[in-house]
Amino acid sequence: MRILLVEDDEMIGQSVADNLADAAYAVDWVKNGQDALDAPFSTEYDCCLLDLGLPKVDGIKVLEHWRRSQLRKPVIILTARDDLGDRVLGLDKGADDYVVKPFEMAELLARIRAVTRRRESAAADGSITYGDLCLNPINHEVRIKDAQGQENVVVLTGREFALFEALMARPGAVLSRDALERRIYGWDDDIDSNAVEYIIYTLRRKIGSEYIKNIRGVGWKVNKVDSAAAAANSEDKTLE
Repeated sequence: MRILLVEDDEMIGQSVADNLADAAYAVDWVKNGQDALDAPFSTEYDCCLLDLGLPKVDGIKVLEHWRRSQLRKPVIILTARDDLGDRVLGLDKGADDYVVKPFEMAELLARIRAVTRRRESAAADGSITYGDLCLNPINHEVRIKDAQGQENVVVLTGREFALFEALMARPGAVLSRDALERRIYGWDDDIDSNAVEYIIYTLRRKIGSEYIKNIRGVGWKVNKVDSAAAAANSEDKTLE
């Protein structure tokens, strides 16, 4: 999942960016309102975090511009302005949520999950289910139902979760290497040439190669597999 962070305070911005990265989000950080105006239209984001007291262009003006320009992604305001009038104004201008500084990162992460779980494939707790697979964003677990109806639980690393979440969010769709890189890495991240392939390899070893299908020369997709067939093929853990 990719997040746009608009925050001019270096200490707060770095702390939020680091904590989001630790939670397996890709983060792009913009530090003034002028640069923020067009930022969410050049890259596909799942959520935007917006400070109000920004240099050059105030955060409310940025929010108004985003909504006038038909930005439909969720926006969470992060601000020290705790007056009731400011909260009402921010929500009326199109924010999906309003968080007053200082805040706990655990609460912010919960609010991000809340505003992004509106995808049709997401359940009330934010989990995504497709076939025998259920991905939980809170604890980075995948639950895999076997042929007997039992569930096996697999815990993913941060990068594994970010990549698999990108695939599960668009079940059956083929995502290219470039598309996956954009979903799991920020602007400033160093990316090895075979990074995506290696994450796919470790994912398939953990959950089963039959659940992630390679379309040669195009990309990868999450594959809906009959549990009985999955059990028969569970010995195959090699990367296609």
